[in-house]
Amino acid sequence: MPNESTGSLLHPLMDNARYQKQILFSEIGEEGQQALQDSRVLLVGCGALGCVLADAMTRAGVGHIRIVDRDFVELSNLQRQLLFTEDDVAAHLPKAVCAADRLRRVNSSINIEPIVADVDFTNIRGFADDVDLILDGTDNFEVRYLINDLSLDTGIPWIFTGCTGSHGQMMPVFPGQSACLRCLMQNPPPPGTTETCDTAGVLGPAISVIASLQAATALRILVHLKAGSGLTNHGVPLKLTIVDVWDGTFRQMDVSKLRDSSECPACKGGERLWLDGSQTSGSTILCGRNAVQVTPVEKLSLSPEELASRLETVGSVTSNPFLVRVVLSDTELEMTVFPDGRAIVKGTEDPAIARAAYSRYIGT
Repeated sequence: MPNESTGSLLHPLMDNARYQKQILFSEIGEEGQQALQDSRVLLVGCGALGCVLADAMTRAGVGHIRIVDRDFVELSNLQRQLLFTEDDVAAHLPKAVCAADRLRRVNSSINIEPIVADVDFTNIRGFADDVDLILDGTDNFEVRYLINDLSLDTGIPWIFTGCTGSHGQMMPVFPGQSACLRCLMQNPPPPGTTETCDTAGVLGPAISVIASLQAATALRILVHLKAGSGLTNHGVPLKLTIVDVWDGTFRQMDVSKLRDSSECPACKGGERLWLDGSQTSGSTILCGRNAVQVTPVEKLSLSPEELASRLETVGSVTSNPFLVRVVLSDTELEMTVFPDGRAIVKGTEDPAIARAAYSRYIGT
């Protein structure tokens, strides 16, 4: 749901005062600050990582921030998702909408564009149109590999970031110049072979640390990118950074030669399995939520008002302009349906049960 620019509510001199401390930092200065103002970023996901990233980009004065997220705010988010409050939980509003509302009150001189959608191979090109950098705020590998494919296809750099338990990892990707995600891991880890937030949990401080490192890297890229420095990696070290806040450890792996030494099917073979839709699923188990997302084969255009009226016969319904939530009377399931037909079915981690409920009550 794009928004029009609100325009700055402050006098230009006051805007200069806003960024004074950042301008005094010699690596940014006045030219760098202008570069940030002229930059456009796509943030994919506005959960724990995304909240820290969105806040940092907003306060730094990045000129246009496009936030795409598929989810709504729940109580369990508040432990680590810094932009949200209990009022947002009660209102059952989408994360992108809540985040944009909060961020506009922080900085009215930039454009913040919230979009409530699930990023997939059918829409990611449109979301990435005209941006300079893509930031990874997601919680699943399927979307990360999709971003990686798009980056290689368009030349837009992105920053891979993940966090589980007390540790996080981050790696910038400069397509055609540095290692990509598939150079590092040719395929996503098989289910059950790695820790998830369901099995290992996640600490708020770990999120804040790794996302802050990602944000600093993003600012460095944008400053150099707009300055036309000619540096192939925009001055950013080509390293995989791994942090564990519980142990207090910090490690970096040099990946500058990884692309040249690997036989990456994406970098060197041109393979785009996620971008061409070969690797995708119609249902996704949501981390730590006891919920499954169900996505129709073709996007729909549902009226929340009409859908709410229809579902009143099968359960307790609440709705707003962005979604309809129904607690089904004859099951222990709760279903949240978005206007594009996508639904989050809470109360199960079985995709078959979720799809059956979707088919029965939504009818597609």
